[in-house]
Amino acid sequence: MTDFDRNYSMTIDGKSVSAKGQIDVINPATGEVFAQAPDCSREQLDDAVASARLAFKAWKLRPIEERADLLAKAGDVILQHSAELARLFTKEQGRPTEGAAAEIMMSGQWLKMVSQMRPPVHISEDSDAQFIETRYVPLGVVCAIAPWNFPVNLAIWKVAPALLAGNTMVLKPSPFTPLCTLKIGELLQDILPPGVLSVISGGDELGPWMTSHPGFAKISFTGSTETGKKVMESAARDLKALTLELGGNDAAIVLPDVDVDEVAQKIFFGAFANTSQICVATKRLYVHESVYDALRDRLVAIAKATKVGDGSEQGTVLGPIQNKRQFDRVMNLLDDARANNLTLIEGADIPHTKGYFVPVTIVDNPPEVSRVVQEEAFGPVLPMLKYSDIDDVIDRANDSEYGLAGAVWSKNTDEAMRIARKMETGTVWINQNLNLRPDTPFGGHKASGFGVENGMEGLLEFMAPQAVYVAKV
Repeated sequence: MTDFDRNYSMTIDGKSVSAKGQIDVINPATGEVFAQAPDCSREQLDDAVASARLAFKAWKLRPIEERADLLAKAGDVILQHSAELARLFTKEQGRPTEGAAAEIMMSGQWLKMVSQMRPPVHISEDSDAQFIETRYVPLGVVCAIAPWNFPVNLAIWKVAPALLAGNTMVLKPSPFTPLCTLKIGELLQDILPPGVLSVISGGDELGPWMTSHPGFAKISFTGSTETGKKVMESAARDLKALTLELGGNDAAIVLPDVDVDEVAQKIFFGAFANTSQICVATKRLYVHESVYDALRDRLVAIAKATKVGDGSEQGTVLGPIQNKRQFDRVMNLLDDARANNLTLIEGADIPHTKGYFVPVTIVDNPPEVSRVVQEEAFGPVLPMLKYSDIDDVIDRANDSEYGLAGAVWSKNTDEAMRIARKMETGTVWINQNLNLRPDTPFGGHKASGFGVENGMEGLLEFMAPQAVYVAKV
């Protein structure tokens, strides 16, 4: 019987493993340590990689239907324990219980949906002279590094396609949010063969040890652009395959024909869901001058009515910033805005505790060059900016080093599509937000990423093409 409240261990070679060192895990709603996780040593990392390399020999030969069946069973196990995992999730990540449960449920369902995918086989020629077939084969052992904002679901984005493709994996959750992932590793020990999925945890040293380890064939990393550049540099030393899902400064453009009352709530949660700790959240909101005041006032009203607090408390909609490091970054950005006399409009009061709480803050029409516009806050700070000319605002939206996602809001779908096609981002939503699917590719342009996750394109990121030529003598 799995105990979700204590005894957090790593999974290596299908067994629960402790470590000499421990890392503290903090509840961001209180600022207090509530648990400890193993701090993986170099030797234990070597053991995990060796186990994965050995397991790969048999796992890659296992029929894909069998691998898929085990992944579907893994999804069922996560769904069966969603309530316990959700409670633990709220403690370590901070998100209110309903949102925590939604992520756990989606993770189990994601495994089941990905398990139904199959890589293609291409036949270039089948003539009297020769037969040419291109199929896709697994790469080997995958190094997977997941972030703290969606610690379970974004880990599953890596686990599901990698294992379905026939790879094995060593997965490292963020040191800020390791617990749910460790428990999932424990739950899956009875489902997956030893070594197919190892889950290890550790501090800041563990990530660089992993990315430089010669036993990995591929790195799949989700995190900041700054760290992603370091991962890419490390991968280049021995030409590891690489997928990077990095930062964004996503722009939404609101056209003058919108019904403000109809779109305001959708726009609000597209910016502030998960306390804005979403790589594809709206982070710059460009609003036509004719509807600017009305939309601003409606968003402010929603902000003032939205409870911010401890995710375990009834009625809480938005929780804390997940960790002190990110909290300090957001507060620094707000301090800079105040120092430059920008107009900040705050929403509901926040708890006066040691937790990492930041009020929902709308920045009223700041200059384009201000830090709050140019930098990704990754916290509940939304600059609203006026525009009058559509071509000019498209240029402003595209004038960013990032290109992850964007949104257009309009009653005129044709005009919205015209604008969407001009946006320099990997994903564009029209009259919606934050909609991602396992069968649709997701990737960033410019400094927002390298490679693709999800969809058939994402599955093939974990495989290599192999062409076979057969002469018919």
